[in-house]
Amino acid sequence: MSHDVLNPTPEYLAFWRERHVCTLTTPRPDGTPHVVPVGVTYDPEAGLARVISNKHSKKVRNVLAAQEAQGAQGGGARVAVCQMEGRRWATLEGRAVVRTDEASVADAVARYAERYGRTPSPNPDRVVVEITLDRAMGRA
Repeated sequence: MSHDVLNPTPEYLAFWRERHVCTLTTPRPDGTPHVVPVGVTYDPEAGLARVISNKHSKKVRNVLAAQEAQGAQGGGARVAVCQMEGRRWATLEGRAVVRTDEASVADAVARYAERYGRTPSPNPDRVVVEITLDRAMGRA
């Protein structure tokens, strides 16, 4: 079932606010999918999903490699985040870029803390995989 990224149903949005481990799928340089467990926050007002990560992680390197390969016309790596519980599931898709500025990282950490009920330990190598969303699917 398709959803409006910017105007999700109350049920779909509520599902994204519950505490769930999610997956992030990024493209490796050879085009194969790399899927890892992550925490995700969904901001429909901005049309964004965010994943905090270490700048040395494979997922971050995959997004950076895709950005570099696309050059100026880019738009970021095509990625998906997904979560499920029983028969409920939700997927968000879009273009990801890596944000390193302090304000973006602090905002993403605060959103993560709100959703997951804990503030991550300080990490000077933390970055944000910021996904500009263009597709939402699921049954919540």
